[in-house]
Amino acid sequence: MPSADFDAVIIGGGTGGYVAAIRASQLGLKTALVEQGKLGGVCLHLGCIPTKALLESSELLAKVRDRGPEFGVTAKQVGFDYGRIADRRDGVVNQLWKGVQGLMKKNRIEVIEGRGTLAGKGAVMVGSTRLRARNVVLATGSRPRGLPGIEFDGKAVVNSDHATTARDLPESIAIIGAGAIGVEFASFYHQMGAKVTLLEALDRLVPLEDEDVSKEMARSFQKAGIDVRTGVRVKGAKKARGGVSVQLDDGEVFAQQLLVAIGRQANSEDLGLEKAGVEVDQRGFVKVDEWMRTSADGVWAIGDLAGGYLLAHAAAHEGITAVEDMAGKRVAPMHQELVTRCTYSHPQISSVGLTEAQARAAGHEVKAGRFPFVANGRALIHGEPGGFAKVVADAATGEVLGTHVIGVEATELIAEPALAQLFGGDAWEIGRNIHPHPTLSEAIGEAALAADGVAIHI
Repeated sequence: MPSADFDAVIIGGGTGGYVAAIRASQLGLKTALVEQGKLGGVCLHLGCIPTKALLESSELLAKVRDRGPEFGVTAKQVGFDYGRIADRRDGVVNQLWKGVQGLMKKNRIEVIEGRGTLAGKGAVMVGSTRLRARNVVLATGSRPRGLPGIEFDGKAVVNSDHATTARDLPESIAIIGAGAIGVEFASFYHQMGAKVTLLEALDRLVPLEDEDVSKEMARSFQKAGIDVRTGVRVKGAKKARGGVSVQLDDGEVFAQQLLVAIGRQANSEDLGLEKAGVEVDQRGFVKVDEWMRTSADGVWAIGDLAGGYLLAHAAAHEGITAVEDMAGKRVAPMHQELVTRCTYSHPQISSVGLTEAQARAAGHEVKAGRFPFVANGRALIHGEPGGFAKVVADAATGEVLGTHVIGVEATELIAEPALAQLFGGDAWEIGRNIHPHPTLSEAIGEAALAADGVAIHI
């Protein structure tokens, strides 16, 4: 049985895994990265990158088709070639994939193809090869979660993996789940011309976001013509009349295709976790501390496998935190409250920290400031006056507790308040920061000033 020695073996080559491998190599650790599929994982091949490439095409199509004359742009006929949209999506993915492969070579990381499993203390098995590992990082990610009794077939009933890689479009679609994945695909399909019905069991869209954001999203979707139904329970689904009939408590919805977007589940099965002494919670996520350490000595877990925010940038940061701890080069533990959240729907959503309700529930006396994009020059130039920026702060100290943005390019605006929270900054400091004009970032500064009642432009 062939074997090899490594200071660090990372199982899983997604964003968290390959970033962890790079940082481990930078810290002088002999590193192996084990991946059974393609380097880059879900984010690069099935999630973050291809879905945003699709949304870029649908945004352009919708703007020219529906609003061209408003901008003085006329075209005799505006249509699309979905094959070319898919080709562009795949081209972006492949370019970045080559980049990741190049990073592995540059950082002298040994990439081992195959499925890695724990095989006792300090050992990882990949097929018949035994790797002796002083330290192990588990980064096996997650997969779409299904609903009992509703089976995916990749055609009539699909998950986000199927929808992302498809090369054709349905004329109508029902989407179960109005979290980030659900509202992104609702935006995409609607912009591409499909009839969209969005079903959510809870009483509001994007239920993890601030309530004000949920209300604004519902208004925007309804105005756009998306059939939004909240507080509904799905009882089942069956193929019917060339499509799918979705049974609800109070009726049914028929669509050519059904997308189930109710979240993700950890890839924690058959990794040898139990024998290695790695504990998991009742949902299958590996339990970790703030340094991403598991209950087993010498084993860390990061990314979707470890729960928290199932986001690529969170996984990358967790990977860096884990290997710095491993190498005795600790900088700071992982703080989930500092993870920025971005949703690329139309309108976009971004947030960091606590919602207003969470801040109050945590015992804070709260002051909150809002600034509408309708009063922002750059938003008007974009032709996107809807939405707002909102800053939640502690009323006594002024410390920023959370920031929430919904509107044009919201995802590009959250880094500034996230940095303020990292440094324990106050709302007035964001407000006193000089924001360039005309930019969307001015809305962040104005919302921070509004928390103290001194916003300038409202």
